Amino acid sequence: MFTPSRQARTQKNKATSYHLGQLKAKLAKLRRDLISPGGGGGGGGSGGLGFDVARTGVASVGFVGFPSVGKSTLMSKLTGTHSEVSEIDFTTLTTVPGTLKVHGAPIQILDLPGIIEGANDGRGRGRQGEYLIYYCHYFTNSRSTVIAVARTCNLIFIVLDVLKPLGDKKIIEGELEAFGIRLNKKPPAISVRKKDKGGIAVTNTVPLTNIDQDEIKAVLSEYKLSNADVTIREPNCTSDDLVDVIEGNRVYIPAIYVLNKIDAISIEELDLLYKIPNSVPISSKEWLNVDELIEKMWEALKLVRVYTKPRGQSPDYSAPVVLRHGKCSIDDFCNAIHKEIAKQMKYAVVWGSSAKHARGQKVGLDHVLEDEDVVHIVKR
Repeated sequence: MFTPSRQARTQKNKATSYHLGQLKAKLAKLRRDLISPGGGGGGGGSGGLGFDVARTGVASVGFVGFPSVGKSTLMSKLTGTHSEVSEIDFTTLTTVPGTLKVHGAPIQILDLPGIIEGANDGRGRGRQGEYLIYYCHYFTNSRSTVIAVARTCNLIFIVLDVLKPLGDKKIIEGELEAFGIRLNKKPPAISVRKKDKGGIAVTNTVPLTNIDQDEIKAVLSEYKLSNADVTIREPNCTSDDLVDVIEGNRVYIPAIYVLNKIDAISIEELDLLYKIPNSVPISSKEWLNVDELIEKMWEALKLVRVYTKPRGQSPDYSAPVVLRHGKCSIDDFCNAIHKEIAKQMKYAVVWGSSAKHARGQKVGLDHVLEDEDVVHIVKR
């Protein structure tokens, strides 16, 4: 049986690198059905229990964590949406959506049911396959999953209890990793191009420190790729990175570790918590440091607010058009208002950070906007 423990017991050296590459590829293939369960969509809701919700707002933030860490309290106070709060586990049984307005942009907040260790094996609400709810004691076969919803979010809040943050953090990261979610990472700069003949050709522009030719060939062999060009531009890349590229179903999502219940610890302990990367210590009960959390959320989402300026009038700062970083050209701006505007546009005038002149710059559809730019569209 190919298991992570067997992989961990195998010492890596030149003689075992091919074997290790095969093990990692086989494990990835076995986990594939966790990410895309057969016969249904990743977040499909037919017959489910309310995990699939209508999307609203310009971005979505999912709350992931163990039961009773304060997710529902934080959700209720942030959005004004009622999410059942209790001291017992598994109070939240379905995804509860709410909306938080930040700098004029509506952000959808999703309070997901608490997961338990082993969610990727079908336990708890993680897979929703034959799980036990403490006080309901019933089973379901729904393919909708907590983590499948998390895969669709633009940002994940991993809510942790400050009394045991590191242990829980490691477990939850493992659960998300098993479902193909890569936290606070970018897609590896690796390309694999199939070809008809010529065998395996590996080109690397950086030193291969954590993977060798044998391991690369072993991974490709497991995927029945006997003819392919592999290009590696990723420093310190591993066989896991290569597997991720070949599988092609990984999602790369920013995450913030929300360390809740700081009202129960000392100032000295709080100072230690700030050393955890990408973390924000808060108290949802006492509403401590939540403003910092909201600002961190805004930064992580990388949203771009653009204000419209009608002809002969002042800019309208009350209702920005909110775009996502990387999709914030004038063309994207026009399509966000109405798909016909781009076709009718002669040119646009832009004021703000992206403009070369303070008096405004005449631009076309390809011009990339920056946060709080002002745009006036001139039609043909």
